[in-house]
Amino acid sequence: MPENPLLLHWFLPTGGDGRDPGGVTAVQGRSRTATRRPADVPYLAQVASAAEQAGFHSLLTPVGLGCVDPWILTSALAQHTTRIGFLVAFRAGFASPTLIAQQADAFRRFAGGRLGLNVVTGGDPAEQRAYGDGLAHDERYARTDEVMAVLRDLLDGKSVDHEGAHLHIEGARLTDPELRHPVPLYFGGASPAAEEVAARRADVQLLWGEPPSAIAARIDRLRERARSAGRTVRFGLRLHVISRDSAAEAWAEADRILAGLDPAAVRASQERFAAMDSTGQARMAALHGGIADAERLTVAPNLWAGIGLVREGAGTALVGSHDEVAQRLAEYRALGVDEFILSGYPHLEEAYRVGEEVAPRLRALTGAATA
Repeated sequence: MPENPLLLHWFLPTGGDGRDPGGVTAVQGRSRTATRRPADVPYLAQVASAAEQAGFHSLLTPVGLGCVDPWILTSALAQHTTRIGFLVAFRAGFASPTLIAQQADAFRRFAGGRLGLNVVTGGDPAEQRAYGDGLAHDERYARTDEVMAVLRDLLDGKSVDHEGAHLHIEGARLTDPELRHPVPLYFGGASPAAEEVAARRADVQLLWGEPPSAIAARIDRLRERARSAGRTVRFGLRLHVISRDSAAEAWAEADRILAGLDPAAVRASQERFAAMDSTGQARMAALHGGIADAERLTVAPNLWAGIGLVREGAGTALVGSHDEVAQRLAEYRALGVDEFILSGYPHLEEAYRVGEEVAPRLRALTGAATA
């Protein structure tokens, strides 16, 4: 049985919310049904409060060209909550790590330490160019490695001098290094270059939902790489959830989502995803092949790849009864997953459903308290 504490997180739909999935980080057309609820502070404060009341540990924010700024939004939402944390995403290399460290330090001071950072390298060359970034794939990860090294030292209260291929920093430090709460660094990426960075720098390596055999292979490989670097890494799994009182109800909801997808939107999304140089995105696309065929979308017991037909990034959902979903999560837990970042449509109602129905069953199956 895994000994690491089990953490459950929820997702903050900063691009709008509704009963149907849509794109997250890039500017693209979204159906009215996918964005019936605008991503304003009153609504997102409801989602944050629901996740807090349902017992989730923190909220993950996306970052990208089609997203509102995560720092500004989460700073506002911190005023509407008291306990729940925020996993604030930022693009490595788009701002000085000294500035990022200052922002993180201010947030953790004024929000009572409720902060984790999700370090995003970026996997869409077109989106990177919109930010003025023309680095190739592996160069981006080399830059991320430097950013995370500097950021970790600064957040730990150290003074930093760094001379690298991408960063030149002299005499960086925070104003009061004694006043701090630990800030974990979350990191995602599936390529060899990304996994090398994870082994050296990440506190938590994030994985997208794949069949258990694929997750087990990745965890084993990453653990060995981290061990070679003299470190240990926790693992987090990003999944959507369609959980209902019965399996029939859950699969009926999956069928409803699939039937409502616009074929033109599926084609456009798949063309855009194919132009990315993200290994993780390619792994997601390989699960469904870009084909909205109900029989091909179940890629492992209760693991459904239909979300990824129109949504970039995490594209799989666990579908089934509350007991079945908890059982599948417990199986991933047994493989070494320490944290789950979950979501469902709409995120407000599903935060309560998953927190009240799935989380207690998962605790019972694993014998672990979910912090």
